[in-house]
Amino acid sequence: MQKDFLGQTFCTLGEIIGSTGGRFERTLSGIPGKKCGNIIFAAEELSNCRDIATMQFCANKLDKKDFFGKSDPFLVFYRSNEDGTFTICHKTEVIKNTLNPVWQQFTIPVRALCNGDYDRTVKVDVFDWDRDGSHDFIGEFTTSYREISRGQSQFNVYEVLNPKKKGKKKKYVNSGTVTLLSFKVESEYTFVDYIRGGTQLNFTVAIDFTASNGNPSQPTSLHYMNPYQMNMYAMALKAVGEIIQDYDSDKLFPAYGFGAKLPPDGKISHAFPLNSSTEDPNCVGIEGVLEAYFQSLRTVQLYGPTNFAPVINQVARLAEEVTDGSQYFVLLMITDGVISDMVQTKEAVVNAASLPMSIIIVGVGPAEFDAMEELDGDEVRVSSRGRYAERDIVQFVPFRDYIDRSGNQVLSMARLAKDVLAEIPDQLLSFMKSRDIEPRPTLPNANTNNQALNMRI
Repeated sequence: MQKDFLGQTFCTLGEIIGSTGGRFERTLSGIPGKKCGNIIFAAEELSNCRDIATMQFCANKLDKKDFFGKSDPFLVFYRSNEDGTFTICHKTEVIKNTLNPVWQQFTIPVRALCNGDYDRTVKVDVFDWDRDGSHDFIGEFTTSYREISRGQSQFNVYEVLNPKKKGKKKKYVNSGTVTLLSFKVESEYTFVDYIRGGTQLNFTVAIDFTASNGNPSQPTSLHYMNPYQMNMYAMALKAVGEIIQDYDSDKLFPAYGFGAKLPPDGKISHAFPLNSSTEDPNCVGIEGVLEAYFQSLRTVQLYGPTNFAPVINQVARLAEEVTDGSQYFVLLMITDGVISDMVQTKEAVVNAASLPMSIIIVGVGPAEFDAMEELDGDEVRVSSRGRYAERDIVQFVPFRDYIDRSGNQVLSMARLAKDVLAEIPDQLLSFMKSRDIEPRPTLPNANTNNQALNMRI
């Protein structure tokens, strides 16, 4: 089918969502000498994607499957897919030795149960548990989220049918019944709800100026100021900063360095402002941060050691002053090596975990970053002096894992930004939930962003 090119425009998702009244208009271009007209976007988040359903089931007169007992029944719920297949989305616990089990209530995201389609088939299998894993099939029934959402009623009593038994026995009626005992649905707040309600992300940068990075004037240095392409520090800063800046209305970013000797007396600092202003460390936009970074490389002496705690504590002090949900602080630390003050850093992270704050650590260069993995509490929560972090607030990634083999810097930066920012929404939500902070009513113009869009029509 032949299609005519009408025009194109470039924008970010944040510009669309953050526009006044959720309505965003842009002029189309792309055809020389011709007015292509305008395009209007309207953004709406699907509410059914964030509903959480809590339900409880019981069964009556299930088939007896065990020789020396009754049955050990459990339920398996399946979501139907568009291609006609089914995917397991929930299993209940096993109730031992009964034909009339009452299972515990469980909570499941509606999107997991039906992918937002209320009329999509939900299949439920009833099994008798066996120790060797060869569970016996008792029967099955089908329903839908729309039916379940009616709650306890005659519509939610289901006959459990076994097709093989039904085919063999003429007098077969069913293999028991399953009844919905209770149902409730709640809407879960999202990251977008808080951003639209006015929560601001305060973005702070901290860059490693230790001597292990190498002389910035040498091509082997991780801080090498190449006039033709960005070094890894600049790439990491730009990749993360350009996305997160759309969530910050004033575009003023405090930027610090650590591990350098400062002029004129050569004093070592682990939290010096890149713009040399102790009174106002803010840089204007990510380009301002980059400019201050390159200027610092020309004026300070790379030294050491690699201390993280001072700059973490500095940002934590700011976060401690604003715990009402109106602001959330994100600290990006870019480093090349092993932490020298791990004990103090762990304590700083544990303290910061109770504050509206997240820490992103990007490792650059070939060093081993085992200690960094210890701070990233995905598997084992960080602890200090017997105290465990209230939340997992650290995300660590080694930049080398994201470098495109063909040398495409844009692709490398996009991969990095996607992964390091992936945990921020959940970390923000975990803080808000822990403090019972609800999002404020939507502001008329809340600025958000998710990823860059290339709109071509």
